[in-house]
Amino acid sequence: MPVLYNDLSINDSHIHTRQSSSLFDVSHMLQMQVRGKDRIEFMESLTVADIQGLAENTGTLTLYTNENGGIIDDLIVTKTDKDFLYVVSNAGRIDEDLKHVTTHCQTFKGKGKDVSIEILARGLLALQGPQSAKCLQSLVSVELSKLNFMSSVVTSVCGVDDCRITRCGYTGEDGFEISVPTEKAVLVANTLLTSSKGVIRLAGLGARDTLRLEAGLCLYGNDINEKTGPIAASLTWTIAKRRRQTADFIGSQIILKQLKDKPKERRVGLHGLTSGPPARAHSSVLDANTKEPIGEVTSGCPSPSLKKNIAMAYLPMSHKIGSKI
Repeated sequence: MPVLYNDLSINDSHIHTRQSSSLFDVSHMLQMQVRGKDRIEFMESLTVADIQGLAENTGTLTLYTNENGGIIDDLIVTKTDKDFLYVVSNAGRIDEDLKHVTTHCQTFKGKGKDVSIEILARGLLALQGPQSAKCLQSLVSVELSKLNFMSSVVTSVCGVDDCRITRCGYTGEDGFEISVPTEKAVLVANTLLTSSKGVIRLAGLGARDTLRLEAGLCLYGNDINEKTGPIAASLTWTIAKRRRQTADFIGSQIILKQLKDKPKERRVGLHGLTSGPPARAHSSVLDANTKEPIGEVTSGCPSPSLKKNIAMAYLPMSHKIGSKI
């Protein structure tokens, strides 16, 4: 995916997504199927999610965690009505994710468990924005108004069979991620663009980053990493209630202790009160009174919607929401 397309600036593409609909080619992301009768037990051993408790064809955002309680990656796991789990994770973590999953898969199978991993060579298109459902509805054979957030369905899209539509996204807007056969991805993308008569526009990485930052969504490598725990990252909500009780995921003892004792710092959102260049990753955050460094920015940009600078940073718990820095 390019940073931007020639016909729209990052700012224009951002605003178009917020007001209309944009199409992102995210085919570089890792798509997998996890099969076998012990697939749920296996994926729950690697993540903090209650996959067992999901309704069929419903997904959840979750985390791969390591032995030190850090985050290996964030991902979406969907419990399908077939004999597999559908898993989507970050392109920048493909090598690490595959090593993690395959290593533990072999160990799991060595205990007599039934589980297998299949990497999917498929296209993935993200249609995002308030007009997305209206534009997509005429091109599918299902009623999208009945497809709730984080739910998915396999149907035909633009006449192409075997497409999985999931109502989710990375922008803070209503939208869909559409997994399509690789050889039909260009056809589906072109049909979406042409049939919308200009309502849907292509968007790139630049707008994807500013959109997710406005929505408070993490970017792996910036806002979370293998040394960052879910509690400090303000992702406590991803740790399912049952999983807190069973405490049987990797790093659970460390993470649950952090949940009980509270971390020393947490991920927060920042917004500027004055004009000027935005704070970027690794910029120091200073105490408003002492001017001493108290934290570090992880992501930052000018917000096209708010028309002010915004950022994320890790700050001490003593600095409450609303504090000036």
